[in-house]
Amino acid sequence: MSANLFIVPHDFTSVGDAALKYAIFLAKPRKTTIMLLHIVSNKSKAKAAHEKLQKIINNLDLGVGDGSVEPKVIEGNIFEDISKIAEKNEARLIIMGTHGATGMQKLFGSYAMKVVSNSSIPFLVVQDGVDQSKLNKIVVPITTSKESLQIIHIAGEIAKTFDAKIYVIAEKQSDQRLAQQLKVRISLVKNQFEEKDIDAEIVQIDSKKSFQKEIVNFSKENKCDLIAVAHHSSSIFAQFEKYTQDLITNDEYMPCLVVNAKLLSKLYY
Repeated sequence: MSANLFIVPHDFTSVGDAALKYAIFLAKPRKTTIMLLHIVSNKSKAKAAHEKLQKIINNLDLGVGDGSVEPKVIEGNIFEDISKIAEKNEARLIIMGTHGATGMQKLFGSYAMKVVSNSSIPFLVVQDGVDQSKLNKIVVPITTSKESLQIIHIAGEIAKTFDAKIYVIAEKQSDQRLAQQLKVRISLVKNQFEEKDIDAEIVQIDSKKSFQKEIVNFSKENKCDLIAVAHHSSSIFAQFEKYTQDLITNDEYMPCLVVNAKLLSKLYY
């Protein structure tokens, strides 16, 4: 059972602030505790980092119904230790900020994708400039792969918490075998959401562009607030395929929730 805890890595930049503000918004319904995390390379930097985190917390405009925010400084490596800390504390979610495609690499270097894709804890990536005041519509793309369904559980939880509508987006298949596989996946998803009394609409798209671009365009046209996707790369390298990366760094500044389908396969479906 996960603890009622979010973890927000903060690097003392505006994207860290954006992630923290979004975390506070998400935390309010359940009064979730937020661990504001900074990782230092050696202990000599810990005191100054803790003071900076505390200053950020002191300047927050927290209301009576908001969750608490607690500072945490550890010595370690940002590429390896964020997920370890989240797993140790049984966090529900890691909420991380990024400037976008270029900024993501600038912020985390060449191991940016490794930070997210190696985590058994769901990641929510927030771009600077995100709207932190609403969560009414969630886009959940699925494919013919059964692994793509691993996002359904957590997307449904968020939808229930915020009374949000879910759009399940699938790409139409011309191949008869793949079309049948997709039909089965859609049926499973539909049944799951109906059982939990979640407002969900199934949308099949005849893609003229890449599927990820169609997802972002649909999200923009329907004024959606969050994209939720299961990552299931079969690559031996710990990195995202272009599909997932493009959704994370979308041009509409929509937050993107990512789960590692391989690590969650025994938990959710």
